[in-house]
Amino acid sequence: MTKVFLTVCSLLICASLSARPLVIAHRGASAYLPEHTLEAAVLAHGMNADYIEQDLVLSKDGVPVVLHDIHLETVTDVEQRFPKRAREDGRYYAIDFTLAELKTLRVHERTDTSGRQVYTKRYPGQSPFQIATFEEQIELISALNRTRHRQTGLYPEIKSPAFHRREGLDISKIVLALLDSYGLNHPGARVYLQCFDYEELKRLKKELGAHVMLVQLIGENGWQESATDYDWLISRPGLEAVARIADGIGPWIPQLLDSSGRAPSSLLLNARELGLSVHPYTFRSDQLPSGQTEQQHLELLLNQLQVDGLFTDFPDRVVAFISARAPND
Repeated sequence: MTKVFLTVCSLLICASLSARPLVIAHRGASAYLPEHTLEAAVLAHGMNADYIEQDLVLSKDGVPVVLHDIHLETVTDVEQRFPKRAREDGRYYAIDFTLAELKTLRVHERTDTSGRQVYTKRYPGQSPFQIATFEEQIELISALNRTRHRQTGLYPEIKSPAFHRREGLDISKIVLALLDSYGLNHPGARVYLQCFDYEELKRLKKELGAHVMLVQLIGENGWQESATDYDWLISRPGLEAVARIADGIGPWIPQLLDSSGRAPSSLLLNARELGLSVHPYTFRSDQLPSGQTEQQHLELLLNQLQVDGLFTDFPDRVVAFISARAPND
């Protein structure tokens, strides 16, 4: 273990052990309350997350709302309230509903296509949670920062920009305009703006005037998140192209490890050499790699691989681990 750790430190040109990684609340404190609700954001703030993530899609009237998907049925009761509003594929699309209509929906814990709860030990209730707008989350987090004397930041994601343009709306322009209206579109703002679509991230930087920190999300080609070729993106030439427009990358955790699962991958090594921050997703205490405890998994990610930030459904667990490692912070 010591040998691996020393190799990682020398090859990654890593920061000192005292550097504190960012705790990024993935969809809020989503292990405890339904994802992306204002209540989940409040809890994440109370758990002292450094950033709170907002996945963004548009309503029919062009309002950015905080939802992980362009579809509604896996996190809301849309099928009961609007049974005749599905498209031909059987899915209910947020963009087919006005904000007023979306606000009538109740948000529940994520379910699969059969209606079963994905994470069976998470929030079991049916409380009247609502879909939040991005503006509501900006206002909420700003107010909590003032009352709690913190600087918790925003970590929005532009979801499915090509889909939105086909539907006649430019989500990137709309989101940037909202950030501008709050004085948050500048390099010093505590805002990371992320996207899976490389061409859209390049457009944000070069055409639309995004001045916040930009993060290129990295998936697998089979996920069909975008038209981006992730096999190319994780290569050295692909990462060099990313480094010309972005401040960091958001890879899937397994992409940071080589085939042994114990040493850093070329993606991580190259990202470090190119000066890109590395914020992988997603640490879940209830979905750990086989054979690893929570402590071992966090040790690998934060102490050995020394990632710069970590997306997590359990911000309290990661904050506690980091605090125990550096009690004088």
